[in-house]
Amino acid sequence: MKQSELKTTTQLSASMICMDACDLKAGIHKLEDSSIDYVHVDLIDGYFSPSMPIGLDTIRCVRKITSLPFDAHVMAKENDFFVESLLDIGVQRLCFQYETEAHIDHMIRKIKKAGAKAGIALKPVTPISMLEYILPECDFILLMLINPGYANNDDEKQVPYAIDKVKEAREYIHKKGGKTLIEVDGRVSISCIPDLVQAGADTLVLGSSSLFCKANSFEENLNQIRTAIQQAEEAE
Repeated sequence: MKQSELKTTTQLSASMICMDACDLKAGIHKLEDSSIDYVHVDLIDGYFSPSMPIGLDTIRCVRKITSLPFDAHVMAKENDFFVESLLDIGVQRLCFQYETEAHIDHMIRKIKKAGAKAGIALKPVTPISMLEYILPECDFILLMLINPGYANNDDEKQVPYAIDKVKEAREYIHKKGGKTLIEVDGRVSISCIPDLVQAGADTLVLGSSSLFCKANSFEENLNQIRTAIQQAEEAE
């Protein structure tokens, strides 16, 4: 069995914004051949953060060429338009920022009614405890390990409390008796994957510091990622 075919329980979500924008079709087919679990779609409005890497038309075009599940993350000042548009395009998982939504339970119900898994994303400094009343309704939460929208800034490092926050989230979910999954995003490098998995991360968003790291080939990166995950899972 090839290293890239190793079976692990931790899911992989490949970041679309880290792919070659000039050849997304080839990039998507490579993900399909590699049995990646999700295509991670970041939709940023340019106001929530200064970044706006891809738009709805691009997402709509990519949706037409693949059956891979889409794992969407809305980073916007106003969520309704973008959430409704993504649901119309067809995404399988969708989360929005806790910090910008006035009616969180309403938005969760809207996403679920459309047939998608619903989640809430938290900025690095937003405490897990803020989700106390809505956590049972969340299929997953997304923990941002850098400030969202600043991935292209080389000075933006993973927050030093990243592992502690994942551990805290896992303990909090367990304490509440829920089954909410934990997704992590932001400088998820190959070197930190074992610690994130052992801390309780269920889904890893893979970008320029892991799956699309230019120091190695895509295949080499994927082999290292799956090996790191397998070792971490076996150590639990």
